Amino acid sequence: MGVPEKPTRKIGKNIAGLRICEARDAHKPPLTQDQLAGKLAALGVTLDRTAIAKIESGQRGVYDFELAALATALGVDANWLIRAARKPRP
Repeated sequence: MGVPEKPTRKIGKNIAGLRICEARDAHKPPLTQDQLAGKLAALGVTLDRTAIAKIESGQRGVYDFELAALATALGVDANWLIRAARKPRP
């Protein structure tokens, strides 16, 4: 079993996916998708590694209760997870 690929740089079905990946990577040491799934399970939300990978790649949407749990598990603000990066105006 190899290392999962990083999500592509597309929004897809959600904005939060890229931010979730970024927040996992920001942990010291970085959280794996399996570790994040464990933290979510402790909060009563069932998302396995595959579901997290699909969210991060934009193949799956995120329910509001999942977004709240993801923010808690990652130690970030839920608003940050859904805020799209803005390009500077010319």
